[in-house]
Amino acid sequence: MSLLTYLILVPALAALLIAFLPRAQARLIACLGVAVTFLLSLLLLRGTPNLAGFYESTLQKSTWLPVLGISYQVGVDGIGALLVVLTGLLAALAVITPFKVAEGKEKTYFGALLLLEATLIGAFSALDLILFYVFFEACLIPVWFLMGVFGGEKATKALMKFFIYTVVGSLVMLAAIIWLGARYQSFDFLLIQASLAKTPLMGMLGVWLMLGFAVAFAIKTPLFPFHSWQPEAYAACPTAGVVLVSGAMAKLGTYGFYRFCLMLFPDAARTYAPLFIGLAVTGILYGAVVAAMQRDVKRLIAYSSISHLGYVVLGLFSGSAQGVSGALLQMINHGVTVGGLFLVLGLIEEQTGTLRIRSLGGLWDKVPVLARVFLILTLASVALPLTNGFVGEFLILLGTFQTYPGAAALATTGVIWSAVYMLWMFQRVVYGAARTEHPMNDLTGISRIVLSVVVVLVFVLGVYPRACLDLIRPGLVVAAPTEDK
Repeated sequence: MSLLTYLILVPALAALLIAFLPRAQARLIACLGVAVTFLLSLLLLRGTPNLAGFYESTLQKSTWLPVLGISYQVGVDGIGALLVVLTGLLAALAVITPFKVAEGKEKTYFGALLLLEATLIGAFSALDLILFYVFFEACLIPVWFLMGVFGGEKATKALMKFFIYTVVGSLVMLAAIIWLGARYQSFDFLLIQASLAKTPLMGMLGVWLMLGFAVAFAIKTPLFPFHSWQPEAYAACPTAGVVLVSGAMAKLGTYGFYRFCLMLFPDAARTYAPLFIGLAVTGILYGAVVAAMQRDVKRLIAYSSISHLGYVVLGLFSGSAQGVSGALLQMINHGVTVGGLFLVLGLIEEQTGTLRIRSLGGLWDKVPVLARVFLILTLASVALPLTNGFVGEFLILLGTFQTYPGAAALATTGVIWSAVYMLWMFQRVVYGAARTEHPMNDLTGISRIVLSVVVVLVFVLGVYPRACLDLIRPGLVVAAPTEDK
């Protein structure tokens, strides 16, 4: 079996063990499961790419439903390996951080987190279109339990909106997948890609198929105007869940744009790139402006994610190697930063009982270490040089300026907006007089170790982004605009 198969099985089997063993052991089993998965995932980074950029050591193909041409087929290239490692890291940090869990619900909590990790790794590594669809949809199940059981009063509305948006978008993608499978008598991604490279689909057929995939990925990202489910879902999800949903599951959308829209339908992606560029720029500005109006820190970070992931979509459709490389790098950077921010917010909310901006204050004096970590992650979010957020955004804007200078200029203003709302939020939450009477404990023990890992990654990826870019470069796909554009 491929290493990827083990990476899918370990968290899934750990979730199964939790279901049958006493709930007192749920946390221990979950911690062991995510730790083993993350350590195994690091072995992916040692792979040697083939001519297509995929690591031969990760490729596995086994017959599943031969009558329908469906196989269990997995494999990763550089960006796929990085996303699997990112998923393993975020799952480990979220599970190991000692957040309180409602008594009697430990099995649901940890089991759902482990299943979410397994399905995400499966989606990032699937090379059969039906297998990808199965994992893509299966991600909804653990998120449904996390939101439904732990989401509080507003969870029902958030759940229904989340479910309707994602399922409808996925059904559109399924229709495109079935058409491709019927035409090529296989759902093998590599086979279909090679066939389309030799004989591209002409006219509107390729466009409609590309848009079928794009709708599902635009919802999952989320890309404006398919974003309205996201703030409610983030608010209803427990902290450990939202770390994985925002840091890893949202990347399924941007990863899908790259893997399927750009790699299978480069001509259609090139033709309709201005549409996606326009939506990305709109999302960047809209997310930034609405984030500045939020009164709750969690919702502010949710809207900021819409803005930041707009940069990723901008880079993917920029038509330049720099823009696409920056977008893929920024997927990893955003996962680290937003995951760390939600961990910090979870620790604050657990001790104060609120994330309302006007109800907080004085954290610099009450919890100085936590406040300083919060500052570092805030500066990374606004793309301060030497932090991980800077290089990715810079490459995106630089690459986009070569092909769409007007869009790049507008998107650059989003950087200013980001500094405005993030620093304004930080000032009100961390400085001034304390507006809550709840006693607070500073970072100690496991929580300090977890956030130390995040801080180290912020600076390592900011100072030495080449570690990721060298993995991304082999097999990089760019839908460059035509010269007569």
